[in-house]
Amino acid sequence: MSKYIAKIGLEMHCEISKTKSKVFSSARNTYSDEPNSSVRPLDMAFPGTLPVVNKEAVRLSLMASMIMHCSQPEYMYFERKNYYYPDLPKGFQLTQETKPIPVGIYGYVDYECDGEMKRVRVNNIHLEEDAASLDHYETTSTIDYNRAGVPLLELVTEPDFHSANEAVAFLEHMRRTYQYAGISDADTKKGQIRCDVNVSIMDSSLDEEDPTNWGTKIEIKNVNSFGGVRDAINYEIERQTELKENGTYDEMPQQTRRWDEDTFSTIYMRSKADAVDYKYFVEPNIPKFKISPSWLEEIRASIPKLAHERKEDYMKTYGLSSYDANVLVKDKAISDYFEECLRLSIDPKTASNWITVTIVGELNKENIDISDFFITPVYLKQIIDGIKDGILSSKQAKEVFYKALEEKKEPKNFISKENGQISDTNELTSIIVNILDKNQTQIEAYKAGKTNLFDYFVGQVMKETRGKANPVLTKEILTTELAKR
Repeated sequence: MSKYIAKIGLEMHCEISKTKSKVFSSARNTYSDEPNSSVRPLDMAFPGTLPVVNKEAVRLSLMASMIMHCSQPEYMYFERKNYYYPDLPKGFQLTQETKPIPVGIYGYVDYECDGEMKRVRVNNIHLEEDAASLDHYETTSTIDYNRAGVPLLELVTEPDFHSANEAVAFLEHMRRTYQYAGISDADTKKGQIRCDVNVSIMDSSLDEEDPTNWGTKIEIKNVNSFGGVRDAINYEIERQTELKENGTYDEMPQQTRRWDEDTFSTIYMRSKADAVDYKYFVEPNIPKFKISPSWLEEIRASIPKLAHERKEDYMKTYGLSSYDANVLVKDKAISDYFEECLRLSIDPKTASNWITVTIVGELNKENIDISDFFITPVYLKQIIDGIKDGILSSKQAKEVFYKALEEKKEPKNFISKENGQISDTNELTSIIVNILDKNQTQIEAYKAGKTNLFDYFVGQVMKETRGKANPVLTKEILTTELAKR
């Protein structure tokens, strides 16, 4: 047993990317535009501009709240969180405090880590506006206000994680949840997910349930990747453990640090700010508005199947293994690809085998998403139908797959009876009879008990047909013809 226990809480920020406009302005909610091209006067804090709440952003936020088993508010409020940075031209951020109620409070999320189900308590979920993005160079800095005002969901957990693995497994689970629910693309490469991490440790001999036994909470700000979260947590646990061992841990003040990828360490930023420092107060330009029970029911009814529900379906309905189902639902785009295969009447297990082995292998090799993959479900069906119709062997099907992928042509261009598998019974029977007629000695040995000679005859058929003979049909005909001798 370890000498110390870690207590970890997460503040996960995820951009709501599925709205057409920003949360309080009519500027487009987009990622790929030229810098500072998707802005409106409100985003730049021009005098006289007033915020208007994006109803769809509220709807998706409430959906997230329901998925996480939170309580929803009767009335919606927004607050000003006052602090000045160049990325907030107004000098404040429009957000929600926990009082009276943001979009959700006091829920929970069940997730899987290392094959074990775990539960983390959710303190609150709130909707706010994102800040602009800053880029720093050697002698200058630039600001892109495209991100300013993008709707942002902040999920605050209780400190229920005890390891970096648990924290990362939860983040991956939430990423999938946002994707499957149609709330966000949750693309870490685009910075749509960011995370603050709170870490403290205590002696394992003490009572974990007594909050007074826990050490000083250290906040690590703006970790931009799941790998960074894992590394930052492990580093901070090690750093705090060393302070414990050398007797200086109790002297450590509550503070905010940042994860530095270059030095692979957390670096001191500032003492931890309290809520009072932000001078929260109700936004005067957004009156509170009622969230009707009927609208909440409508939202609840619109929640699509999430990853764990699809996984259960794949196992129960289609007989897939837990491993294969996990591979399919790990990425929503891959799961959607599989479901499109089902709509095309491709056998579920056949589709699963192709996706989980061959296609995922190619995606990993090329480091691309399945949405950019040339072999679409329609093209995959052409190959699988070739096997089903007896035109292609499994080996030939793989050859067609890679040839189509290489030349960026439909698989059907490489599938024909002339160059495909021989599955004609009469043609194969004629070939097999001719081979048997030339191998009387081997037939006698086979009849005398050398049954391994059966494989010899199969090999002769494959040699004669240059590997094109349907192997299943070949064995059936061979068995019949040998019985006649």
